[in-house]
Amino acid sequence: MVLHAFNTNHFKLDGGAMFGVVPKTIWNNLNPADENNMTNWVTRCLLFSFDDKLILFDSGIGNKQDAKFRSHFSVNESDDIEKEILHLGYSSDQVTDVVFTHLHFDHCGGAVKWNEDQSGYELTFKNATYWTHQQQWELAMNPNPREKASFLKENLMPILESGKLQFIDPSNSPFENIAFEVVSGHTASMILPVIHYNGNTILFAADLFPSLAHLPIPYVMAYDMQPLLTLEEKKKILQKALTNHWIICFGHDHINECCTLHQIEKGVRSLEKFELKSIK
Repeated sequence: MVLHAFNTNHFKLDGGAMFGVVPKTIWNNLNPADENNMTNWVTRCLLFSFDDKLILFDSGIGNKQDAKFRSHFSVNESDDIEKEILHLGYSSDQVTDVVFTHLHFDHCGGAVKWNEDQSGYELTFKNATYWTHQQQWELAMNPNPREKASFLKENLMPILESGKLQFIDPSNSPFENIAFEVVSGHTASMILPVIHYNGNTILFAADLFPSLAHLPIPYVMAYDMQPLLTLEEKKKILQKALTNHWIICFGHDHINECCTLHQIEKGVRSLEKFELKSIK
């Protein structure tokens, strides 16, 4: 049993959008912005190997988007998920399952790539089954106007047409050692993997806590569809994580990969910060 964390894309997003109503005078100390108010982020994925399974959680942005798209988000063109997986000692053909926390482009784009002559798209992980929540998939197929730009058909239709799409029932996980929490403040039915690994429990926080700086309850992204619901979900998950001694693994923090938690006067905050590979 081995659990890896790795970064698939380095990119930038508007700092104000990432921190919502939090003033720039505060968040700029946490993630300093450039002259265009853009802040640095990564798309982090997990790769979990146990028994005959090799499970990938999220797949980043990918590298099939055009130059205009990449320029909007300052996406690093040299990032490649297949190369990152090779560096960990696996090939993309060995991936048995791909689990998407949700289907925004920065969490699922790397699962589909150009074919060899760039005449169409193909699955990056041709031997894998692709999993997400059914309600999230239905939203992605018929998005609301505000979220529409985050659901890209080129990321989704090749998966649907492959016949390899499956839906996760969080009450009955298809995977040993993995449970799921469901939250809907950011987007409908985002699933957060809770991975039991070598005596530890790791929550892959996706966009509920995109970074360590988002642990305080009011630090909610402007991208969230239901920010008041996010507030309640953050309270609930933080208390559950604190009580059960979960490790939080962040999906977008370009500096901090994981942390433990403790209670202070102002609320639940990080205690120790470390890389996932330090867990034996």
